[in-house]
Amino acid sequence: MTSTMTAMKETQRVNRVIFFDPLDYVSAPQEDMSAEYEDFLPPSSPADWLQFNHLITEDDTPVDNFFSEKQQRLLTEPLYSSWSGPGNNRPFIVAANVGVFYSVYEPAIVPDIFLSLDVRMAKDWWETRGRSYFIWEHGKPPDVVIEIVSNKKGYETSTKMDDYAKMGVTYYVIFDPKCQVQSSLLTLHELSPRGGYVKTKSSPEIKKKGRMIVNNQIIQPNGRSKLVWWLDEVNLGLTLWKNVHEGHEKLWLRWCDQKGDVIPSGVERAKQEQYEKEIAWQHAEQERHEKEFALQRAEQQRQRAEQQHQRAEQQRHEKEIALQRAEQEHQRAEQEQQRNERLIAQLQALGIKPQL
Repeated sequence: MTSTMTAMKETQRVNRVIFFDPLDYVSAPQEDMSAEYEDFLPPSSPADWLQFNHLITEDDTPVDNFFSEKQQRLLTEPLYSSWSGPGNNRPFIVAANVGVFYSVYEPAIVPDIFLSLDVRMAKDWWETRGRSYFIWEHGKPPDVVIEIVSNKKGYETSTKMDDYAKMGVTYYVIFDPKCQVQSSLLTLHELSPRGGYVKTKSSPEIKKKGRMIVNNQIIQPNGRSKLVWWLDEVNLGLTLWKNVHEGHEKLWLRWCDQKGDVIPSGVERAKQEQYEKEIAWQHAEQERHEKEFALQRAEQQRQRAEQQHQRAEQQRHEKEIALQRAEQEHQRAEQEQQRNERLIAQLQALGIKPQL
């Protein structure tokens, strides 16, 4: 027997120990057990029953192209930066290219994006059980899985769809920017109670050749300016957003609220907050200028009123002076008349008849 075959035997033997089902052991009659099964005795405690050592959590294979990498970050980082979750401080995990394990007997399925509510990441990311998303550890499958189509070899509409349905993922989203595997840019599938996925009614088809993009929004023939694919179970939506992200203007898939407003990334949020601060500063400056202008107008009005009052006082004073002068003239005229009358009387007393 070669060393390679020996190693394979040892590997198979170890795997048999790892995949031992303690329930089968408990239910099996003890008298039927033989010495050859001594190596397969159950672990000493339930915590030891499930082993992770054989699971491959990373294979160091290059994953995606530049567009997919940027698109993936645009679907993960904004939720951590700007989304408060589905409500009541419920925790969540959103990740890109992280393995999801639904069976210890099967390799991981690696979605481009997955979102899972009411779960927390393990504290130790370096321990095997904390490196990936193990459904039996978190107690539930992801709620949303998004696949970004890069080519026609990804099996997004066949094998992956079946796997996610088997896994129990509620929403399965396929974003196909080039319409390579479907006629729509975006389709949303919801898990049916009967099994398998059905395309939801909130997933209108947008034909690649028939779409119009105006003012950074997709316009359908019915005139709707915003399309929202709403996910009731996670209280979150998806929308198509044509705009510049990290220096590239493309059609991006974004999380959004019910109005279609995108959940901003940390950079966008910082820019928005900076913009709002600048707007608030401009408003404050405008209010300050308006107050200063109002004070200036009030001061001008006060000065005009003061000037009017001074002019009125001056006019009154001038009138008083004029009246005084008139009175003085009147008095002088009376005095002159009296002097003339006395002079005439004196002349008449002297027998002189004055000529008037």
